Amino acid sequence: MTLDQVILILLAGMAAGFVNTVGGGGSLISLPVLIFMGLPSAVANGTNRVALMVQSLVAISYFRHKGIFYPKLSIMLGVPAILGSILGAHFAISLSDALFNKILAVVMLVVMAVILWRPEKKFLKKTHAEESGEKSNIEDHQEENFSPLHMAMAALAFFGVGFYGGFIQAGVGFIMIVALTLLTGMSLVKVNSLKVFITAIFILSSLLVFIFSDKVNWALGTTLAVGNAVGAYLGSALSVARGDKFIRIFLVAAILAMSGKLLGIHKLIF
Repeated sequence: MTLDQVILILLAGMAAGFVNTVGGGGSLISLPVLIFMGLPSAVANGTNRVALMVQSLVAISYFRHKGIFYPKLSIMLGVPAILGSILGAHFAISLSDALFNKILAVVMLVVMAVILWRPEKKFLKKTHAEESGEKSNIEDHQEENFSPLHMAMAALAFFGVGFYGGFIQAGVGFIMIVALTLLTGMSLVKVNSLKVFITAIFILSSLLVFIFSDKVNWALGTTLAVGNAVGAYLGSALSVARGDKFIRIFLVAAILAMSGKLLGIHKLIF
């Protein structure tokens, strides 16, 4: 790698880590940047997951340290997600670069609409009592109350989540927030704890598919992971209330520019 490439990938990782921390959708920055650097789409997809895996492990460690940790439910929902992610990763590798880039561009625009609309906020049930540190009336061990039908629906939902995560990953956090809130009724903090654990489970399985298919650039992946970790730290340290509005404007502008390039629209304009 040249020095310019190192700097670019570090900046992309920092931006992605920051976005993931204050809102979500950081892969909408890092994945296109890897493609624009000349990596084949499948290699860019696999390389991006190295950084995501590191970020997920850091987040799990943080939640566990805070005592917000639900390994049993996470594994129950993570198993079908693993199966879906393996299929999704194989599907991503099978596509041509041109087709994958067009699909990614469309997905980016859809996720941008989700970021602006924020439909997941309608499903969040974080009460004033929880914000004040009072005990929630929702049981922590919600998995014990799952009926067979409820569990079957949850397994099907997270198989789909895993497939999408294995295929593209970008924006999967928004889908998981809605799914976990509807399935468990937990607060946003607890939902995020579940989300990062399940994400780590299916990212690892999909990453292994890319590794065994020789679709990972470890030098770029490691560099991206460093930037991602720094960005995540900065995002945690800064004010979310102020940073959220700015990062949405930045993310929308970046998505429009990158999706336009992936679709070839910039050639028509310039």
